[in-house]
Parts: sequence; C-alpha cells; structure tokens
Amino acid sequence: MPNKNGSVYGLTILSPIIDDEKVTPSHDLQIRKYLATLPTGELSPFALAPATHLARLVVMDDVIYVGMPACEEHLKSKYLVFESNCDGELDDYLAGLAASVPEQLDAIWSHCVGYPGAANRQAFIDYMKACQLETTFYFAAVNDKSVPETLRALQTQHAVSEFIADHQGMEPARLQAEFMQFVAELKLAPVPRPGSMGEPRYIKTGGRNE
Repeated sequence: MPNKNGSVYGLTILSPIIDDEKVTPSHDLQIRKYLATLPTGELSPFALAPATHLARLVVMDDVIYVGMPACEEHLKSKYLVFESNCDGELDDYLAGLAASVPEQLDAIWSHCVGYPGAANRQAFIDYMKACQLETTFYFAAVNDKSVPETLRALQTQHAVSEFIADHQGMEPARLQAEFMQFVAELKLAPVPRPGSMGEPRYIKTGGRNE
C-alpha cells in the first residue's frame, strides 16, 4: 500500500520554490544557506519533533537527463523536496511538526509558493498534503516499530556489540555473571533520545540536487 509500511508512514513532499528575479540571493539559495545552519543529531528539528524516524530535505534544481531511451524533460520551477518516515497518521505527524518546530518550518518553507505558515495549523496541514506525492519506495528500510522501539533496539544492538568486544576470552563463570549484570542494567537504561544513536552527519549545499 502506498505511503504505509505497517504503522510507519512514508512521506514525500515537493514544494515549488518561489522564482523572483528581484530577490537576492534567490529563494533557493536562501533555503540552502539556512539548511546548512541546522544542527544534526539530538538538536535537529526533526529529532525535536515527535515520531520522526528519519527526514531529508533537498533543493531540486531540475531533473537530470540520463540519455536514451529516456526523454529529456525539465521542471517548471525549482522544488524543495522533503522526505520522512514517521509514526502514525499523516495529519497527526504534520500537526506535531507545526507545534514543535514552527520557526524552523517557516524559515524553510516561507521560500515556497503558497506556504501559509505553521501558526495556522490546519492551513499548514492542507498545504503539505497538497504538495504530497505517493511514497511507494522507502528511502531506508524502516520496520513496523515505533521510534522509541527502534531506538531501544539500536541501543541494545550497540550495547551487545560492545559487551562482546570487551569480554573476549573471559572465563565462562565470570562471563555469565557479568552478562546477567549487563542484562539487568540494560533493562533499566532509559530509551535513547532521538538523533543520539547515529554518527554525526554533515550537510552539503550548493550542489545540483545535492
């Protein structure tokens, strides 16, 4: 079923960027500049917003002609592409974005045609849905688990890997005792914060459909 993988929703939004020759720098360059300032990891706006597994923003200048047998085509404007895998229903997710990070949303999408702002919650939801395309192929393999469940699984995987690496060659009785202690401590550990389990990512700007 398009857009859904169990309880996980695949969201793809293409918003046309304003083309105004009188504006310097151009709206697409202003988006790129702002995106370059956004933090990643735990401080990313999409880590602060609820229910986001992953998110990606790209300024698309045009479609690339790859040669025959494809036909050469071009876009009528530049587009801001937003891709996200998130938990739950679309309206709830968009409302959560508007409530959690309205300043960041406005700073990005205010350069797009017809954007109403995040303050008007329903207008924001309607705008995003009007720019939505069906998602039939997920950017990453996200399973049918919630964000907290996925973070817990990643935490467990990382902790078990470290335990194995640190206990190579240990005497069996001691290994068993330390493993039982490890399991007990892992059960009591808090769920990691969104954005805390991956390696730092560096934002690229200025490329052709970077």
